Amino acid sequence: MRDFAYQGAESLDEAQHLAAHPEAMLLAGGTTLVDLAKCGVAQPERVVDIGGLKGLDHITVSDAGATIGALAKMSHVADHPAIKQNFPAISESLWQAASAQLRNMATIGGNLLQRTRCAYFRDPITFPSCNKRAPGSGCAAIGGVTRNHAVLGTSTACIATYPGDLAIALVAFDAVVELGARSLPIESFFLAPGDRPDCEHDMAPGEIITAVTIPASPAARRSTYLKVRDRQSYEFAAASAAVGLELEPDGKTIRDIRVALGGVATKPWRARAVETALRGTVLEPDTVRQASRLAVEGAVDHGDNRYKIELAPRVVARAILSLGEQA
Repeated sequence: MRDFAYQGAESLDEAQHLAAHPEAMLLAGGTTLVDLAKCGVAQPERVVDIGGLKGLDHITVSDAGATIGALAKMSHVADHPAIKQNFPAISESLWQAASAQLRNMATIGGNLLQRTRCAYFRDPITFPSCNKRAPGSGCAAIGGVTRNHAVLGTSTACIATYPGDLAIALVAFDAVVELGARSLPIESFFLAPGDRPDCEHDMAPGEIITAVTIPASPAARRSTYLKVRDRQSYEFAAASAAVGLELEPDGKTIRDIRVALGGVATKPWRARAVETALRGTVLEPDTVRQASRLAVEGAVDHGDNRYKIELAPRVVARAILSLGEQA
């Protein structure tokens, strides 16, 4: 691990000033940065500790929606009664993420900024070529073992999968990332790799996530997060779906539906084609299964990950139908 300077920020202004240094990296819960430093991917010259900043760990829920401070712990948000009642998919996505120990340490802001678990990205000694670490160096994953890699949003430069769960639910319900002086729809906050896979977020030097806001909606109130993985404990998704559903008063016609995918794309992936196909239709299994196929429209496989093109629509359909059964 490279020697680095450590600075604890005592105010948000100071943190933003220190974070503007080109070689600075932020430290909050530490569950991502420490990992990346150990495997030689992160080699900061300066670490700015924002874990002690006051006023960034709030969780507020009103009729308009929820505001979650960037330093709120994952476990606290997951277990918050108003979050569980008004945004069940948010709570479920957090409960199904990481281990209990990690959820007790990791922050909401840090969770959004976690980096891919692509084995080629995280092993710079064995695989020096990685466009996400060093733009223009190549991608060792393409042509390699790709079982856990993305089938949506890929480019010729990168096929690494976005690993998080919370962001999938946030994208489904049009959350907004607060960056101090500006706000961004979370769908725009995450960037597709294109020819610059190293640019993962729309954040300028010195910007810090201060909070995430989630608008209230009937679909968010009736929502779920379904995660399919190789084992039940501490495992990243092979495919996941955050789904919200609002029915007409007849109890069977879909007024509004929200669908986002995880585990299959290079960024949290909103499945708008599925939503458009299902709004105004009667909720019944064959219609849902047929529409769910649209979730992987445009997917491109790299051999080992072909199974995700079959798996993801099934996960989406199962999540939608499970919500329908709650009618």
